[in-house]
Amino acid sequence: MADPQTFIAMLLVAGLMLWQAYRLSRGAAQRRTWRAGYFDKARSLLNDPRTRIEPGGFARLTGHLDGAPFDLQAVPDTLTTRKLPALWVLTTLPEPTPLRHTWHLMLRPRGVETFSTFDRLPRLLSPLTSLPDDSAVRTDAPTGEPPALLAEAVSRLGEDRLKEVILSPKGLRLTWLAEEAPRASYILFRDSEMGKTPLDPLALAPFLEVLLEFRVFLAPEPERLRA
Repeated sequence: MADPQTFIAMLLVAGLMLWQAYRLSRGAAQRRTWRAGYFDKARSLLNDPRTRIEPGGFARLTGHLDGAPFDLQAVPDTLTTRKLPALWVLTTLPEPTPLRHTWHLMLRPRGVETFSTFDRLPRLLSPLTSLPDDSAVRTDAPTGEPPALLAEAVSRLGEDRLKEVILSPKGLRLTWLAEEAPRASYILFRDSEMGKTPLDPLALAPFLEVLLEFRVFLAPEPERLRA
């Protein structure tokens, strides 16, 4: 039989373990709630909004705006090559376009953008004066210059938040920075939790507007006139 001091120490250890298990369980439940509700406010921008929960716990939102389909995904990026972990929002208009090839602009490329297929495109273009210095463009087009819409997207939305622009035969996409992990919490405790606050519709709206304008610009002439 253990002496009283050993028994008390064992009780303290057991109590600490139970508290830690409770804290982790509660934190996991809160995380699921935050992530599942991340696009709750953004639903107001779309017609017939629908959500489903992705494997990482974040909701994925689909719907329509001005007759165009939209798909919104939140992707956390906790790779240590960034100063702070980031939460990216992939804003996609998944509708066929008249483009024959894919043109993919990546700002601040680091080769670790797990949410992107940028590196799969075969041709890397020489630096373009119309785009920020720390950027790159890839394409599957054997020749030719990229559409001016790439530079237009950067000009309209700003290079600080914008991460990638994709113009392809299958649709259009803008990937942008929605949130960074709190600096103090991350430096002190390596706390990279993001998405506690639902996405602000005012932050999302400009990206939807730009994609809608690009959709009209790329449309065949008769459709463009009707729009």
